[in-house]
Amino acid sequence: MKNYLLLSILCLAGILMSCTQKHTRYRIGVSQCSDDEWRHKMNNEIVREALFYDGVEVEIRTAKDNNRNQIADIKYFIDKKVDLLIVAPNEAAAITPVVEKAYRQGIPVVVIDRKILSDKYTAFVGADNYEIGKDVGQYILNRLHGKGKVLEITGLEGSTPAMERHKGLTDVLKEEPGIEITASVDGAWLQSVAGEKMDSVFQTNKNIDLVFAQNDRMAIGAYLSARQQQLEKEMLFVGIDALPGKEYGVEQIINGVLDATFIYPTGGDKVVQVAMDILEKRPYERDTKLSTALVDKTNARVMQLQTDHITEQDGKIERLNNQVNEYLSRYSAQTMFLYACLIILLLFAALLAIIVRAYWTKNRMNMELSRQKKKLEEQRDQLISLSKQLEEATHAKLVFFTNVSHDFRTPLTLVADPVEQLLEDKTLTPRQQSLLKVVHKNVHILLRLVNQILDFRKYENDKLELVRANMNLRVQLQEWSHSFQTLALKKHIHFVLEVNDDRADYLMAVDAEKMERVYFNLLSNAFKFTPENGTITVTLSTLTKEEGGRYARLVVADTGSGISVQHIRHIFDRFYQIDVNHAGSGIGLALAKAFVELHGGEITVDSVEGKGTVFTVDIPMTVVEEPSADLVQEPRITQQTVVEELEDMETEEQIPDENKECILIIDDNADVRDYVKSLLKEEYTVIEAPDGRAGLKKAMKYVPDAIICDVMMPVMDGLECCRKLKTELQTSHIPVMLLTACSLDEQRIQGFECGADSYISKPFNSKLLLVRLRNLMDNHKRLKQFFGDKTTLSKESVSDVDKGFVDRFRELIEENLADSELSVEDLGSKMGLSRVQLYRKIKALTNYSPNELVRIARLKKAASLLASSEKTISEITYEVGFTSPSYFTKCYKEYFGESPTDFLKRRG
Repeated sequence: MKNYLLLSILCLAGILMSCTQKHTRYRIGVSQCSDDEWRHKMNNEIVREALFYDGVEVEIRTAKDNNRNQIADIKYFIDKKVDLLIVAPNEAAAITPVVEKAYRQGIPVVVIDRKILSDKYTAFVGADNYEIGKDVGQYILNRLHGKGKVLEITGLEGSTPAMERHKGLTDVLKEEPGIEITASVDGAWLQSVAGEKMDSVFQTNKNIDLVFAQNDRMAIGAYLSARQQQLEKEMLFVGIDALPGKEYGVEQIINGVLDATFIYPTGGDKVVQVAMDILEKRPYERDTKLSTALVDKTNARVMQLQTDHITEQDGKIERLNNQVNEYLSRYSAQTMFLYACLIILLLFAALLAIIVRAYWTKNRMNMELSRQKKKLEEQRDQLISLSKQLEEATHAKLVFFTNVSHDFRTPLTLVADPVEQLLEDKTLTPRQQSLLKVVHKNVHILLRLVNQILDFRKYENDKLELVRANMNLRVQLQEWSHSFQTLALKKHIHFVLEVNDDRADYLMAVDAEKMERVYFNLLSNAFKFTPENGTITVTLSTLTKEEGGRYARLVVADTGSGISVQHIRHIFDRFYQIDVNHAGSGIGLALAKAFVELHGGEITVDSVEGKGTVFTVDIPMTVVEEPSADLVQEPRITQQTVVEELEDMETEEQIPDENKECILIIDDNADVRDYVKSLLKEEYTVIEAPDGRAGLKKAMKYVPDAIICDVMMPVMDGLECCRKLKTELQTSHIPVMLLTACSLDEQRIQGFECGADSYISKPFNSKLLLVRLRNLMDNHKRLKQFFGDKTTLSKESVSDVDKGFVDRFRELIEENLADSELSVEDLGSKMGLSRVQLYRKIKALTNYSPNELVRIARLKKAASLLASSEKTISEITYEVGFTSPSYFTKCYKEYFGESPTDFLKRRG
């Protein structure tokens, strides 16, 4: 209860605090190139204008005329993820790349005053420096009456204002031969630098009528340098900026230092207005030009009075803003205090209500618990009764299963022996021997499964006995591991057996047959789920446990697919399978666990999904007296059949022959693949895949004419594989026949919903398979008149994917008809397919190769032009993409039965 009240108080307090905090809607970063009075005026205007918009936060950083500093400032704003960036570039070439980076990352960029060498920005706000330069040039012409010598002091080299003002000036003055620009020096926008450059000029040339500096500071620096030489009365000084204030441009005109200056507006308020239009998705001008005007002695005093008045009004606005902020703070504090009082009253009321409710709830819960107790007792009795019934039913099922398994052994034995006798017959053909080997192998697999069921039943009835004998476990493991070497080579798996201490004595009393079955079962699972180029490591070692006694530890580790947490808890449960797509009876690991526990040992498993599985077996190392020599063990099936079951014979991949139809067989059972391949290899080129994922890759690589696919497979089942085949552009036209051991209509419906063209149930008749396959492929030969009767396509039962493919291919040919260099590789690249994939798909859909279709399209277009235009045969030849008239004439005659000349004569 206390925790609940405390949590409520904290939540309400947090809500109040969030209500009183100022919400920031937009963060605007400003990167200024310089730190001077003109920039200060602009910054003040930006900050003041931002006050008129709710929730706008402005941060200004100044580079102080340093490109590296400004690049770092802009990167800082990018990392901070500001909503909008305002940049006044120091030098255009240096700053352009980092501004483009911000623009590419989706940050709106407003460039002010100076431009960059790119159009990768959102908007520009500033005066037209070229026009200012022209206005200055016109003023010089008027002031000097068309004759005189001018010295120009430019801004920082590389900045766009300096370049544009210079160009505007020179474009005006070059029209007047009486005006000569004696020199143009770089003042870097600084008064001190301009004074130094002026000193250098006076050493070689003092005959100057007018000095034009691209800002007022440099003009003042030039004036001070001239005054030291006592030449200030002999020349005029003109600047740009016209800033108000003490010792700035306007005052220097009044004092007689400058002859004139031109207003270069800062426009900070306009910058913020454009920025807010961008952020709030309102229409805005991409280039906003600020106006300028001449300031000389005739209007300087009036302008100073106006700017003083504006400065006074700005100060009043700032004071009013501070007062408003103070009032808002007081209001927020008072509001918060009021809410706090209300919350305390509500909490007291809620506490009282909770106490009353808790009292009544306690009484009601006591009564409910009494009723639940009675129900639980009744349910317990019912569960005990159901458990007994379930146990009896399970026992009856297992007895029936065991009896049926016993009945299986007799007919299987009667099948196995005749098959072995037939295999010894030397008159059999290789095909007959191959079929008999498949029968022989699978009979032994069935016998092994039956024996596993009988052994497990004996274990459950406590009738499974151990026949212990002293055995060197290390020697036996080496012998058993040898059976898996061939399989490891075929699957390209690195298989090693490691013994941690070769000098240790591994002589111990175990049931050799049962230990062999445990070892083979663990290795069989490892090889089954380890992909090619994986690793399987078997480690044998000894250890001493706390309860006493020495143990042999056997560890089988693989780098396979691994087991998820939800399945690993049940991995040793009887008849448990991870999913229906993994083959097996679900009894092997349960039986292995039973054998290990019979030896007094322990088996554990550790697995990481996607990385591999580790099985650990600990067996006590005890020794018994050797049994008598006449001890006879129960006959058993050799464990070599386990290895044979796992071996997927690697067949050399056969490259599809363009003259033979290609069939892809997808099945996780190698024997089924071999059997189906033996039925098809005389008439077709056959390629194979062991699961759906591998089959999908081979289908996209080779584009076969038909696919035979099993339904239940590991990695990717047949239904998912069929669905992907029918949605991929390269394979959507291929007919798919599904094989299944399940005859339920529900699974057939799922298969047809996934796009399957046919269905055959296992076991199948070989003749039925061949006839179904032939009919399936014959029914999919269509679209032979690809460029003839275009209604043919709409009448055929073609998928939407293939219709779209055909339409795109036709349009692509028509668009590139005049390109004589058009190739299958070009067409495939534009269609998103390789040359082989395009060839096989077009061939399957139209019975024509891509080159033949291109040639037919060109010939039909040429025939249309011959019939409807007055163009010559040569003109038509090159227009439809043929390289020479003679070759065009040859192809035309082969296709239409007459030459173009004969056609023109017949047309008259």
